[in-house]
Amino acid sequence: MAALYDTQHDPELQDKVTYVVPETGERAGLAFMPAKSADDLRKRREAYRIWAETNFGLMGRSPDFMNVTLLAFWEARDDFAKGGEQFGENIVKYYEYIRDNDLFLSHALITPQNDRSKQSSEQASMHLRVVKETSGGIYVSGARMIATLGPVSDEMIMYNLPQFKAGDEDHALIFAVPTDVKGLRQIARDPYYVEAHESYDHPLSMRFEESDSLLIFDNVFVPWERVFCYRQVELSNKLYSHTGVRNHTAHQTNTRALVKMQFSVGLAIAVAKSIKADQFLHVQQMLGELLGYIEQVKSALVRSEYESELSEVGTVRPSLAPLQAIRTMLPFAYPRVIEVLQTIGAGGFMLMPSGADFRAPELSDDLALYYQGAGGMPSVERVRLFKLAWDLAGEAFGQRLVQYERYYAGDPVRNLAMNYLSNQSPDMQRLVDNALALAGQPEAGRDITASSVKELEPALD
Repeated sequence: MAALYDTQHDPELQDKVTYVVPETGERAGLAFMPAKSADDLRKRREAYRIWAETNFGLMGRSPDFMNVTLLAFWEARDDFAKGGEQFGENIVKYYEYIRDNDLFLSHALITPQNDRSKQSSEQASMHLRVVKETSGGIYVSGARMIATLGPVSDEMIMYNLPQFKAGDEDHALIFAVPTDVKGLRQIARDPYYVEAHESYDHPLSMRFEESDSLLIFDNVFVPWERVFCYRQVELSNKLYSHTGVRNHTAHQTNTRALVKMQFSVGLAIAVAKSIKADQFLHVQQMLGELLGYIEQVKSALVRSEYESELSEVGTVRPSLAPLQAIRTMLPFAYPRVIEVLQTIGAGGFMLMPSGADFRAPELSDDLALYYQGAGGMPSVERVRLFKLAWDLAGEAFGQRLVQYERYYAGDPVRNLAMNYLSNQSPDMQRLVDNALALAGQPEAGRDITASSVKELEPALD
């Protein structure tokens, strides 16, 4: 994590990952920068790429994700003000506070996974809700999941998926608190990395694991200036559709996903070449399929910038449709990449010795002979490659990454359905109507009945 922030002070990278805030004259992360043109969007994408490449795209919730989320909220300040003028002012001040102090923000959107058949008001004791209101602020209790990197974040912001109904007003809240606020507890999952691991055996999991936690709010006080939506079901439900947050976050996540796809597909190709499996047609077919996914992501990013749109406050944001298309593809494409990687490596993944084995003199001859790769590839290099690939494709760390790509943008089934409901171009129906017009209506005297067909049978013979 520190390496990400260090790039902002690297003389060679500073201008690529930060900008000078006009109001303060100080530098801030480029994800906070309101875009005035498509070129500004491309600059932001380059900053996303630089950060993603420090971790091979494996950190799904690097700080730039929430930074650009806050930018989207800042752009939508008038929407927040619909619940009360003060809430619009609050979100502007909070955006500036996080930007100017370069704080690391985490979030948790999902209600606890207890009974999905009931709405929040029917499970009030578990779901995050307001329990008390005072002149100074509100008190909240209940739980939320999943706070990725929550244990190392500076701040938590709570907002919601469009899930609330009448009766859920106490749950329709958007607010932020410091991570160390009194009454907030986190229960983190077991880490995948253990101290006994060495870099040669687990090069990815020992560096890039993102912790996940359940947040428990126990009568946590939230001052009014940190409340951005209060008991407004409709406003909360329209957060995604009315703020442009999906446009901005999809731009960041697709850039990160592109790096992740390039890395994982490159790894599959390297494994195939190391054992000459890339000489077989069916392996070439699989690798060609994966390379096609990469080009789709690239194209969507460029198109989203080329077809950028104006926000309500005159800033520019990426077009959503191409980005959302990739978001609906990745839950299926990335698991496919991992499946192909597992298929190519096959049983070889099960037989790799450890780094400690290479330090055992009595094993050196066997390892050199039986674990070498094609074309004289030394055994220590081939094993290192397969260990890297297995860390991504087989270990618990890698399986979390698969699960992440499936669900980080929400339920993939609902996302595909929403893609259908909200993205039907009139051009499609126009083309269908034009083709139907060619057919016209049935012509008089051309009705072929069963009896007339019977009369034609001799001629048909």
